[in-house]
Amino acid sequence: MRLASVPGIQRTGARAVARGFEHLLRLHEAGTGRVSVKILPGEYYATAQDEVITTVLGSCVSACIHDPEARVGGMNHFMLPEPSARRGRWGDTAAGRSARYGSDAMEQLVNTVLKAGGERGRLQVKIFGGGRVLARMTDIGARNVDFVRRYLDAESLLLAAEDVGGERPRQVRFYPVSGRAQVRRLNGLDDVGLADRERRYLKQLANDPIKGEVELF
Repeated sequence: MRLASVPGIQRTGARAVARGFEHLLRLHEAGTGRVSVKILPGEYYATAQDEVITTVLGSCVSACIHDPEARVGGMNHFMLPEPSARRGRWGDTAAGRSARYGSDAMEQLVNTVLKAGGERGRLQVKIFGGGRVLARMTDIGARNVDFVRRYLDAESLLLAAEDVGGERPRQVRFYPVSGRAQVRRLNGLDDVGLADRERRYLKQLANDPIKGEVELF
């Protein structure tokens, strides 16, 4: 598929950048010339370019979605399943809501991949993360994994692969054109820093709720 035929893509210099994703950190990988796009909790990214999307997961979950015929795909990164007032409901995303919750992150990523040329019946999904890295707290990772499995079942989306649970953080690299994913488990020193970042993010969500939502914690 030629890049010019993919909706929602614009060229910036020698590269094309999907509109709405200009704020994401983009780095050129030495040796390959490939662009690496890093996403953080509450973010997602989809593209038809030969790039690699990266993230680091503890209790968070990332879904990697790919259409093998259109050769487009993307990844999200969410830390909480859904606001408690919306449990069990999909498709009612409020305007302006971020991808901080899985219920919104999944809808936004699926819709963006479809707009980029994917077809729902061809989508393949791989899920990663959901580890128990936050001691003395409820098992948020297990809740995230349960949520995304239920979502895929309710939406009749194919779960092609998963690497979830356990007690170790993961670094994930996803290649949206080929659908290939790489997972590396991180060591103990990385565990501490990631757990601290996840605690800060949970506190941020508690202190900055979206208007009208019921807080989970």
